[in-house]
Amino acid sequence: METAFTRLVGVRHPVVQTGMGWVAGPRLVSATANAGALGILASATMTLDHLRDAVREVRSRTDAPFGVNLRADAGDAGERVRIIVEEGVRVASFALAPSRELIAELKEAGVVVVPSVGARRHAEKVAAWGADAVIVQGGEGGGHTGEVATTVLLPQVVDAVDIPVVAAGGFHDGRGLVAALAYGAAGIAMGTRFLLTSDSTVPAAVKAAYLAAAVGDVTVTRAVDGLPHRMLRTEFVGSLERAGRARALVRAVRRAAAFRRVSGLSWSRMVRDGLAMRHGRDLTWSQVLLAANTPMLLKAAMVDGRTDLGVMASGQVAGVIEDLPSCAELVEALMSQAGAVLQGLSAHPGCTHPGVRPAYDRDAEHPRGPCPAGRDPD
Repeated sequence: METAFTRLVGVRHPVVQTGMGWVAGPRLVSATANAGALGILASATMTLDHLRDAVREVRSRTDAPFGVNLRADAGDAGERVRIIVEEGVRVASFALAPSRELIAELKEAGVVVVPSVGARRHAEKVAAWGADAVIVQGGEGGGHTGEVATTVLLPQVVDAVDIPVVAAGGFHDGRGLVAALAYGAAGIAMGTRFLLTSDSTVPAAVKAAYLAAAVGDVTVTRAVDGLPHRMLRTEFVGSLERAGRARALVRAVRRAAAFRRVSGLSWSRMVRDGLAMRHGRDLTWSQVLLAANTPMLLKAAMVDGRTDLGVMASGQVAGVIEDLPSCAELVEALMSQAGAVLQGLSAHPGCTHPGVRPAYDRDAEHPRGPCPAGRDPD
């Protein structure tokens, strides 16, 4: 299925595996890339040397395009950009809007820039600065999230910008891809669905917790870092919500020290990153300190398998996922289902689907385009 996004990044299918910290490592990213989708390596929890090694490992496993996700507000963002450029990575994605200068540096080197946004105004800003595409995540998505549903946010962004828009938040199958195309998107991005594959390195006990969850077991809490964070509701999350502010801050200091050791960051660098987090946002210093919880609490679950001592970021779709296919099986099934849905919708002539490349205009009064399912309009 060819869309503006697949042409931009050079993949076969308009599907993105998002850059999830501690989850989106070389194995998952390369498996996604080999399946014809865009895999994105999560770099925020990696040292600079680890990032370079991870990029080279992905490259050793696949010849397909892939991307690297960066924290735009990190003090070493410029150094990470240089690694991406030097290693020939195709796509740079950002969890927050990157600066105009970072976008320009990447574009000058031929890297495709795809920030993630959660509001129309953010999409407009990065598009004006030269971003090549945007991933727009609605409130159904996992991790830090907003309050606006994808079905409301997505058409707003599609109408506001002239670059390809990839829809995220609430997607897990081919029907969702078709729905996103109908809204005008050029593809979909999924995190939780790719986490729950056999290629994901997340421990089996953690995957079992996700598979056992119902939709109502996925909640939004501010207890982890003071910001809205969608995750599985567990007894541990409940204990964080019941803890007093003083106790939470003491725990945050301990985890900040632990993350400093794991990441190799100095205290001065972590302070600078904290200042960057506050810039342009109404965050208190206690919220900045609580943000140090997130990397280590995620690591406890996603790496160490401690569902009792870690948090499990999750989209609401965890409540409807019941299996652990490989990335290849997942993408194949998703595209097959999308094709079948589109074939059913294109039973009449003149089939045109938003986001899909127009083929020809045989009749000036009735412009026609191709059906992505492969049926000729006639």
